[in-house]
Amino acid sequence: MSVFTIILIVIVAFLAGMEGVLDQWQFHQPLVACTLIGLVSGHLEAGIILGGTLQMMALGWANVGAAVAPDAALASVASAILMVIAINGGSDQATAISTAIAVAVPLSVAGLFLTMIVRTLAIPVVHIQDGAAAQGNFAAIEIWQIIAICMQGVRIAIPAAALCFIPSDAVMGALNMMPAWLNEGMTIGGGMVAAVGYAMVINMMATNEVWPFFALGFCLAAISQLTLIALGVIGVSLALIYLGLKDVAKSGAGAVGSGDPLGDILDDYE
Repeated sequence: MSVFTIILIVIVAFLAGMEGVLDQWQFHQPLVACTLIGLVSGHLEAGIILGGTLQMMALGWANVGAAVAPDAALASVASAILMVIAINGGSDQATAISTAIAVAVPLSVAGLFLTMIVRTLAIPVVHIQDGAAAQGNFAAIEIWQIIAICMQGVRIAIPAAALCFIPSDAVMGALNMMPAWLNEGMTIGGGMVAAVGYAMVINMMATNEVWPFFALGFCLAAISQLTLIALGVIGVSLALIYLGLKDVAKSGAGAVGSGDPLGDILDDYE
């Protein structure tokens, strides 16, 4: 890779690391990070495919209480870089993507370790900001806030730069040393993680009133004539219908409602 390409990749990695905390522009999401790295490296199609696959795995990754989710930022950036190195090293696109998917989960665990280190280092920053707040020094608070956010960006940028400077022959040699059973097992495990991600999302959203929409989506997705735009329009329309019914249920007969708008409307008519 050229120096300019490496600089762009490091910038993407830095933004992805910061977004792992900010959550404003979603640069840390696999679909965004892998697509951007694919774009700056000249492998846009492969980056989109890899990002879409990893995004399915990361759907259920969320910080709940003291439990910190696997690091999607490092998994996305590092696996995308390995994919680019593999393609530049002579591997076909499908093999490079499969290899990158196989190493994504271990990379996410490694990223979790780096996250814990950076958050531990950020503890003194909080105390410094407390002291600045006691003195009314708002400029110092903002400066240290930016420093703490940049620490999260450096957490991803340094491993990304290290991967870019490693010779492609060394990376390909390490990947080729993986036995077939390990490679295939990690690929299968990655597919299972995608299913677990969906299951975690469904578990958080599962209520009696949304299950019908979930089943309806499966039925509509089986109709091959419907494009993604058509499915999106149908989904928005169903959401608007649901919100309209919910408003009707709340305003009907002064009742508080049970939380199920369809059931409340039927109760009003009975």
